[in-house]
Amino acid sequence: MIRSFVFSQGKLVGQDLGLDFIKVMLVDDDAQIWVDLEQATPEENKSLLENIFNFHPLAIEDCISPLEQPKVEDYEGYVFLVMHAVDYSTEERCFQTNELTVFIGKNFLVTYHDRPLRSITQTIDRVMKNSGSVARAPDRLTYTLLDLLLDQYLPAIEQLDLQIEALEREAVDPQSRTFLQDVLHLKGEVSRLRTIIGPQREVMARIARGEFRIIRSHLLPYFRDLHDSLIRLSAQADNYRDALTNLITVQLNMQQAQTNEVVKVLTVVATLSLPIVAISSWYGMNIQHWPNEDWPSWPWSYIVIFGINAVVTGAIYWILRRKNLL
Repeated sequence: MIRSFVFSQGKLVGQDLGLDFIKVMLVDDDAQIWVDLEQATPEENKSLLENIFNFHPLAIEDCISPLEQPKVEDYEGYVFLVMHAVDYSTEERCFQTNELTVFIGKNFLVTYHDRPLRSITQTIDRVMKNSGSVARAPDRLTYTLLDLLLDQYLPAIEQLDLQIEALEREAVDPQSRTFLQDVLHLKGEVSRLRTIIGPQREVMARIARGEFRIIRSHLLPYFRDLHDSLIRLSAQADNYRDALTNLITVQLNMQQAQTNEVVKVLTVVATLSLPIVAISSWYGMNIQHWPNEDWPSWPWSYIVIFGINAVVTGAIYWILRRKNLL
């Protein structure tokens, strides 16, 4: 699908025009063109990207083929930019990325994406309501697109924050069977988020420094603001990673404390049982087994043995309580 918008002095003067008309408008210095390709066919890609705009073959290849990393390249007459939008799926508990490819020229802007993007839809809504505020030039329109694209990170971050809060409540339950698995899974998604944000921050830093002449100097502060937003998102991702690491540490410490309590109880039981085992062993070797067939040869033997066990066990129990071991 191809959508096109033609502006003059920031005003929308045409929409969804034919390819021949777009080709004519490219040579009109007073016209600004935005062409959006969504799920475009190979024929549409060839006719628009190759035949009308004459983009470099390498740029077209990078545009059509999905790229895991963002990038920005300076070509003759335009800048090629690849950025990624993110969305967090609560059902699958993972981040999903949508690639947005942008060609920024002096009087044109071409955007390409395989799946619908909310930033594109919102920008079109703004264009239809008040085109003068966003479409005075391709670099200004690009800023609006990227600003809305980065705004979509906030709902994803909020969903991630809710997941971490739920895990924090679960961390105090040492009986949880899936806690560590959930934390490790979420930590992997946070690491993936960091790998998405980090390279985009570097790309935006290059634009904000004014490396590309297509971006006019008075718009650089706006792109620096986008760079600052990516820095804040990266810092949040780092904080989430540290929080998840701390949750793992807390859970492991609680499990270790629980194990120590079990060992303590078993040690106390074994200590209290020691005199019974020792005295009963001596009894088994020196006195005939129960019942005593030579009764009353040792009529008081059992009473004495039981008494000694009780006294020694009671003494050990008293010592343990005095040393606060019970």
